[in-house]
Amino acid sequence: MGFWNKISKAIDSINQLLGGAASIMILLSCIVSAANALLRYGLDISNNWPLELQWYLFSAAVMLGASYTLKRNEHVRVDLIYSHLSDRGRIWVDLFGLTCFLMPACLLFTWLSWTSLFYPSWLISEGSLNSGGLARYPIKFIVPFGFFMLSLQGLSEIIKRVGALKGKYVLSAEDLHYEKPMQ
Repeated sequence: MGFWNKISKAIDSINQLLGGAASIMILLSCIVSAANALLRYGLDISNNWPLELQWYLFSAAVMLGASYTLKRNEHVRVDLIYSHLSDRGRIWVDLFGLTCFLMPACLLFTWLSWTSLFYPSWLISEGSLNSGGLARYPIKFIVPFGFFMLSLQGLSEIIKRVGALKGKYVLSAEDLHYEKPMQ
């Protein structure tokens, strides 16, 4: 598991950085929104690029934050039996969900968003139809990239859980943390 642990740690490190970037993008989105309001209503200067930049920052934060959220084990679960299982049982449920649901969906969405969303937009250097708007293809790249990073984080989680089942990896408290829903 030495090689696979290194791969998992590298993926986790990258997604840790992307999570930090997503946090900064949320802050920047708020700053751009406030600046846009000041320009529009305070100085009577209207332009579309600040509004589009705000949307782009928020969209990028969501797409890049998804893999970080998975790394932190904070995605929402539908809890029917999960809370009643032992840690080993939860690892098996996680492994099943990661391999049967997350990975196929993320790989499919990566491919579909690359071929039908980003690539055609990049070929024509698509820009906003709004006056003063931004180029569209850079933000469209974030969609397949976000799904790709989510699938890589899924691979990291699979590696960690297989290692834990074999007794060659100890899952952190963060990986085993489960917050029961409010009743």
